[in-house]
Amino acid sequence: MTDHLPEKNDPAPTVRDRRVSAWWRALAILLALLLFIGGATGLSLFEQFKTQIRHLQGQLTEQPQIRQLAVLLDAEQQPAMLVSIDSVSQLIQLQRLNQVSEGREESLQLWALNGDQAPLSLGLIARRQRTPQLPLDAAALAALGSATELAISVEVKDGVPEGQGPSLPWLFRGHLVDKAL
Repeated sequence: MTDHLPEKNDPAPTVRDRRVSAWWRALAILLALLLFIGGATGLSLFEQFKTQIRHLQGQLTEQPQIRQLAVLLDAEQQPAMLVSIDSVSQLIQLQRLNQVSEGREESLQLWALNGDQAPLSLGLIARRQRTPQLPLDAAALAALGSATELAISVEVKDGVPEGQGPSLPWLFRGHLVDKAL
């Protein structure tokens, strides 16, 4: 009967060592470090993205917002002047498309036309500039809201006195178009 019993001198079966290997610890630390670096990088990129969006939105508000434009034609129906109206910055920009220029004692004056109503002067066009700009006041903005055409007349050097109409015939004339966004 004693054949089946283990000897008392034999060591007991060893329990497997439960300590974690140094390699596993190093790997866990490395992965935690990579996770921290990835999170910090993601947060940094997100902040940079927000800054870029704010910068681009600022640039967008500074860009001209052309809402209306007109191509003024001469007597032969050839393009003579491109007129673009930026109601946000309250400017009219004109671009000469031909070589017509006023004389020494003359000036070109821009007018807003609305059917049978009296023309409203929008200002004198600067001499000899390829792309002059005219500032708009509140009355001119209101007139442009209901105007259907723009026209240019040749006037005396300082323009037509207030309350007086333009010298006719029109030098250039064209329809005002609302630009679709």
